[in-house]
Amino acid sequence: MEATASDDTSIDRRIAARLKALRGERGWSLDALARRSGVSRATLSRLENADVSPTANVLGRLCTAYGLTMSRLMHMVEDDFAPLMRRDEQTVWTDATTGFHRRSVSPPAQSLAGEALECELAPGARIPYGRPPRPGLEHHLLLLEGRLEITLGGRTHDLRPGDCLRYQLFGPSVFATPDHSGARYVLFMV
Repeated sequence: MEATASDDTSIDRRIAARLKALRGERGWSLDALARRSGVSRATLSRLENADVSPTANVLGRLCTAYGLTMSRLMHMVEDDFAPLMRRDEQTVWTDATTGFHRRSVSPPAQSLAGEALECELAPGARIPYGRPPRPGLEHHLLLLEGRLEITLGGRTHDLRPGDCLRYQLFGPSVFATPDHSGARYVLFMV
């Protein structure tokens, strides 16, 4: 699934160009990437041409195929490293299909091990990730507002404001909000 590009935003064009470049750097055809990612060839073509915006799920699958975190991919489409990240300079990516908003508060950098994201999920959202982009990726998730269920290795954690869930990703995960409440959280990745 993909979100239809309602406007031709700069971030969508840069993501499309970077996805195409990543595939080209590896010498993969669209068919080869489709097999590796589980995303259809047609969808990949539309993404690389910026005809549509990727959903969180599709972007997650592509990042896994390329062995990148989503933040790493986003950093690749951003400008040079800056030590101070003013709020109005932070990259925001939205998946309109799921109501997922992702602000790169502290984007990845070569000299820094961690990164921080501020995320929002709409009520009734559910985002499954098939596998992590890098096995053992460390997450520290602090729920600021709302309710959030995170399923890791078959175990579901029900988070409330102020709760912090610390984990390493080795398999599938699911982020979900109840129908009556969205969630706002900060995710630290190392």
